[in-house]
Amino acid sequence: MTIVAPSILSADFSCLKDEILKIEEAGADWVHIDVMDGNFVPNLTFGAPVVKQIRKVTKMFFDCHLMVEHPETYIDDFAAAGADMVVVHAETTRHLHRCIQAIHAKGIRAGVALNPGSPLALIEEVLSDVDMVLIMSVNPGFGGQKFIPEVLRKISRLRRKLDLAGLRTDIQVDGGINAETAAQVVGAGATVLVAGSYVYGSKDVKAAIASLRIFKQGE
Repeated sequence: MTIVAPSILSADFSCLKDEILKIEEAGADWVHIDVMDGNFVPNLTFGAPVVKQIRKVTKMFFDCHLMVEHPETYIDDFAAAGADMVVVHAETTRHLHRCIQAIHAKGIRAGVALNPGSPLALIEEVLSDVDMVLIMSVNPGFGGQKFIPEVLRKISRLRRKLDLAGLRTDIQVDGGINAETAAQVVGAGATVLVAGSYVYGSKDVKAAIASLRIFKQGE
C-alpha cells in the first residue's frame, strides 16, 4: 500500500496547526515539508524553527525535503527540530555520500532527490546507502504544477535497479500527483506519494487521501 505524504506547501500558513491536524485526521501517513532557500529553487518557505514548532502539534512522520544549496549545513538544525527523514538533492552538494552519512549519524532516515532533468547516474553510487529516492515529477519551487509524464520511465528504471540489487528502498514521487497520476507512478514502481494542492485544494480531504492509497497486487 502506498504511503501518502501531503505537502504543507499547499496548506494555509495562517493556521498551519489546524492544517496539519486536518490531514492527520483524514488518514495521511507523513507530513511532507518543502524547504526552499530562494537559490536552488525560486521560492522561500520553511526553516528549522517552523519545523520545531509544528513538531509540537503531531507525532506524524516528518519528511523534510531540502531544496537548498549546501544542505550539509542544515542537517543538524532539522534533525534537532524533529525531522524523521531529511532528503537532499544530488544536484546541491559536492559530497553526497558524506551528506547521507551525516543524516544517518543523527539517527534519522536519509533520502536523495533528483530533478526531472537529472539522470539516475547521479545517485547510482549511493542507492545502497539511502532509505528513499525522491523523483521530482515537476520542476521544484512551486506547488500546483502539471505532472511531467516523461518521469515515468525514470521511475521504472530506478525500480528495476533497486530490485536487481535486492534493495527495499522507497521511491517517492512529488509533483502533479492526483488520483490519475498516482496510479501511473505506483504502476511504475513508486511507494510514497507527495500531494499538495490535490489534497489541500479538495473539499473532501479524507476522500482525496484515500484516492491516493493504492494497493499493489498481493497486498
